[in-house]
Amino acid sequence: MFKHILIPTDGSELSERAVLAGVSFAKEVGAQVTGITALPEFRTFTLDSDMIEMTEDEYLAASEKRGAKYLATISAAAGAAGVPCSTVLARTDRPYEAILSAARERACDLIIMASHGRHGIGGVLLGSETQKVLVQSAIPVLVYR
Repeated sequence: MFKHILIPTDGSELSERAVLAGVSFAKEVGAQVTGITALPEFRTFTLDSDMIEMTEDEYLAASEKRGAKYLATISAAAGAAGVPCSTVLARTDRPYEAILSAARERACDLIIMASHGRHGIGGVLLGSETQKVLVQSAIPVLVYR
């Protein structure tokens, strides 16, 4: 049924549980997975304390390391389950666009993602990025809660 599953992560606890569930599902149906994380671009004017305290190079290096850690979680879970896996690290302020673009470019036929991640009270019921993916996706989206 499904052959290629895209699994976005932001490193949150719920997102990590969605990764494990997505990899488990991929193993059951014999699909491969692609993990993706989207990191914000550096901004000179921002409310993000990491960006305020760092130079652009320092921020990019630190965020690259953080993104690699998130993607390593997917790679490790897939490796342990014997599921073929690739990963994508995107730089964007619009994660939903990176998710939809990766799904198109890699011919994914399902997206499995957490209901919300790190975005506070605005994402309590359903995360804004998840909601945007649900509304705009041309392929099925499984939301993990």
